[in-house]
Amino acid sequence: MKRCTVFSDYCCQIFTHRPRLNHGLNGSVLFFRSLSHMLSSGSTDMRPFPDYSPKRPTIKDAELVHGISTTIKLRSSEPLRRILKPYESKFRSDHLIWVLMKIKSEYKLVLDLFDWACLRRDPTLEARCIVVHIATASNDLKTAHGLIHDFWAKPKLDVSLSCTHFADRLIYTYKDWGSDPHVFDVFFQVLVELGMLKEARKHFEKLLSYGLVISVDSCNLFLSRLSSTSDGIEMAIKFFNEYLEVGVHWNTSSYNIIIHSLCRLGKIKEAHYLLLQMELKGCLPDVVSYSTLISQYCYVGELQNVLKLIEEMKSKELKPNSYTYNSLLLLLCKTGKLSEAEMILREMMVVGVHPDNVIYTTLIDGFCKLGNVPAAWRLFDEMRVRKVIPDFITYTAIIHGFCRIGKMMEADKLFHEMVSKGLEPDEVTYTALIDGYCKAGQMKEAFSLHNQMVSMGLSPNVVTYTALADGLCKRGEVDVANELLHEVCMKGLQLNVCTYNSIVNGLCKTGNIGQAEELMEQMEVAGPHPDTITYTTLMDAYCKTGEIAKAHKVLREMLDKGLQPTVVTFNVLMNGFCMSGMLEDGERLLKWMLEKGIVPNATTYNSIMKQYCIRNNMRTTTEMFKDMSASGVMPDSNTYNILIKGHCKARNMKEAWFLHKEMAGKGFILTASSYIALINGFFKRKKFVEARELFEEMRRQGLVANREIYNIFVDMNYEEGNMDITLELCDEVIENCLVGESKNEDT
Repeated sequence: MKRCTVFSDYCCQIFTHRPRLNHGLNGSVLFFRSLSHMLSSGSTDMRPFPDYSPKRPTIKDAELVHGISTTIKLRSSEPLRRILKPYESKFRSDHLIWVLMKIKSEYKLVLDLFDWACLRRDPTLEARCIVVHIATASNDLKTAHGLIHDFWAKPKLDVSLSCTHFADRLIYTYKDWGSDPHVFDVFFQVLVELGMLKEARKHFEKLLSYGLVISVDSCNLFLSRLSSTSDGIEMAIKFFNEYLEVGVHWNTSSYNIIIHSLCRLGKIKEAHYLLLQMELKGCLPDVVSYSTLISQYCYVGELQNVLKLIEEMKSKELKPNSYTYNSLLLLLCKTGKLSEAEMILREMMVVGVHPDNVIYTTLIDGFCKLGNVPAAWRLFDEMRVRKVIPDFITYTAIIHGFCRIGKMMEADKLFHEMVSKGLEPDEVTYTALIDGYCKAGQMKEAFSLHNQMVSMGLSPNVVTYTALADGLCKRGEVDVANELLHEVCMKGLQLNVCTYNSIVNGLCKTGNIGQAEELMEQMEVAGPHPDTITYTTLMDAYCKTGEIAKAHKVLREMLDKGLQPTVVTFNVLMNGFCMSGMLEDGERLLKWMLEKGIVPNATTYNSIMKQYCIRNNMRTTTEMFKDMSASGVMPDSNTYNILIKGHCKARNMKEAWFLHKEMAGKGFILTASSYIALINGFFKRKKFVEARELFEEMRRQGLVANREIYNIFVDMNYEEGNMDITLELCDEVIENCLVGESKNEDT
């Protein structure tokens, strides 16, 4: 059977509703083959629309209908309630239909009469359907939509039964009151909007028997609503496949909904296949098609597929949007590829896609987690210059970054700036600050923030208390930490393995490794069970005391329990080998990691390179640095500081200077000891300009030199006659070196 297909070409507005994902019926002129054409082509199983046979009026009724019809046709500007006052007492529901038959060609009169009739009594369903048909035939689809929608506002409606009655009346009145198939499309839309998806599907199937197919835009609305719930996704995919066979010509928006649905189900290969099938079906994929798929590939971490799809987009002259770029940036940040992420940011700007708050926040958070807070701060400044307003998530990310590197003054300043702008910090913001103060040993400030947090009505969680316990443990106050956690348990908070790991770490830091082992045994019995971090912490304690054999034993226990070591576990072991002078064992461990597919990070290489620098073997150090970069492992701030001090020690000042510039270009900052090594190196080679430049740069960074460096520049400025600077440096050396209040904690 050939079916008459109702489809859209986006010509006129059907209704104002914008459904989810913008796959809606923004209205259309609907084209279809006539029923007579279908019948002549041999289709015999299609039902004809019924003839309309209303009740006939009596002579008295006919006179009343004639009077009302004539009165409203002859009225000038008087309201109907005034001119029809004489007829009110005799007016019945049947009279409304008979009058409509007289005035159906005058659309405004029809609406006015219907409104007047509704004020007196609820019109019959048949009368409502007739007015819906007239509105549709007059191309006033918005009014038709409203008339249908209003029907469902009635209280105590039997939804299923009333839907069947409405559809039957709409079909019954179709042939004589408009014969415009748009009316069924509008009815279908209303059912979908009201969440009556089961009834909408029944309506769709009923229309098939009359040779009509709902428009693709209405079907898209149905797909979108159906796929918006976890239970409906599979049904949406089934509907998409089935209704292609009955005459629905799916468009790009349809495919986009199903691609999105497949991605939500984690069926990314099927979604990609559907993207390829679109063009074969005559639908060109758009930016939404590609961006949806790119987002899912980013979610599962398949960067190569992401890059291929972006290139494919560009080859089709499709411009990636901010959603596309944000997905890619998020993946690059998660995988530590921050340099590439910033290059993508610059590419966006070049092609005219303006980065928004989300994109900047993603990058800022990424740089902070990598420890490159200067780069994050630069982006934070840039977004404010570009009038992109940071929200509380942006502030929390940068505050957390400063807390991670111990810059609590900067973190505190940003916290107060955030509050002054009317942004409310949440539990995450407070916990980041509390954790920062705890790591800095400033427990008074940490507990003060905890109290402030509670007074604000925020509830500290287990992460907050874990940070406080960790801070107390690092100060050796393990008993106080235990008391705090006991109070927390009394409040009903369930401690997790991270909390216990803090206690284990605290015991190890204070040299109580035996107590740490006892606590781990208790965890094995009562729970939570020790995890990889617990065992790694104990391994680290043994490595730092030079007991490598015991660290190996802990590693074997961990593996026997089925726990997978992380790169941090191997870094702990690597550091143990290197600290014990077992450099060859460290190299063998690195080789084994690479053979087993365990990806080392900068810390892994740093441990070995540091030992080679100590041995003054810069040739091997440089080769290892090149191998590290070739393996895709990005150097961190510590890498550069190790290399710079090593080259300075070996008097390779040219190489050290080059690394300093490269490091600064990536947003990393030298430590005080690296500045001192560079300044000493240049001074000994009589490179006074470079030495002075580095000394001033060091002071601008707020770092403190040692007494030897101060003496060099006090003497230099005194000999040059710069008495003001000489006196200023004398004050600094007294404050920082003689009094011993160092402003810098050298890493």
